[in-house]
Amino acid sequence: MQLHKIHTKVVRPGDDLTHLVLEALSKLNLKVENGDILAIASKAVATAENRLKRLTATEPSKKAEKIAERYGLDPRFAEIILQEADEIYWGVPGALLTLKKNILAPNAGVDQKNAPEDHVVLWPENPDRSAESIRKGIYRETRKRVGVLIVDSRVTPLRLGTTGIAIGVAGFHPVRDYRTKKDIYDRRILMTRHALADDLASASHAVMGESNEKTPAVLIKKAPIKLVEKADTSTMIIPREQCLFASHMKPQRI
Repeated sequence: MQLHKIHTKVVRPGDDLTHLVLEALSKLNLKVENGDILAIASKAVATAENRLKRLTATEPSKKAEKIAERYGLDPRFAEIILQEADEIYWGVPGALLTLKKNILAPNAGVDQKNAPEDHVVLWPENPDRSAESIRKGIYRETRKRVGVLIVDSRVTPLRLGTTGIAIGVAGFHPVRDYRTKKDIYDRRILMTRHALADDLASASHAVMGESNEKTPAVLIKKAPIKLVEKADTSTMIIPREQCLFASHMKPQRI
């Protein structure tokens, strides 16, 4: 598998990401081929879609002020998290554990890093729809069928640092089911499913970086995927009662 960095200018609200990425690839003498995957940072997608909020225009509620005091947050930042989160569980100094679009995420995806001055960046409104729009744009411009990933970072229980996660997918099966296979000792596999989209997102995240690299996209070649016209992203979600981490979690009452 090959991963190619795609350096671009700083993405601004209203930018056409498909055009921006294809232009950057042309400068790198790279061509999109059938079966490639384009991984794009969620902040780039969100910024192009103008999913920004100004802190100084945000009035914190009493609830936000209480959360901010408890966890050492800017009350305005806490207010935006409250607006974006589907559920809030608990926190540590500087961060809240939340549920957003059936994904456990710090601060409901709200982030000040790589956001314009006095702004925060939210997740795209509908990451799967954003991925599908870019996939169709790539096909329209190149006549090539590709997969698309919208990539954000996440933390893992009891592990230091961030890895990648696919919050939006288009054009390929995001999960590979091994329950019809056998292991090396000829025993039937009972539970294992491979989170292929998340693995590819994490590989892309390693190439993109987390600071001022200006690498909002990665072109992945020879990935072990199966292209489809309609990705079934519901296969990425596990019911809460079956989740090792979330089965007994309850929203916090503040």
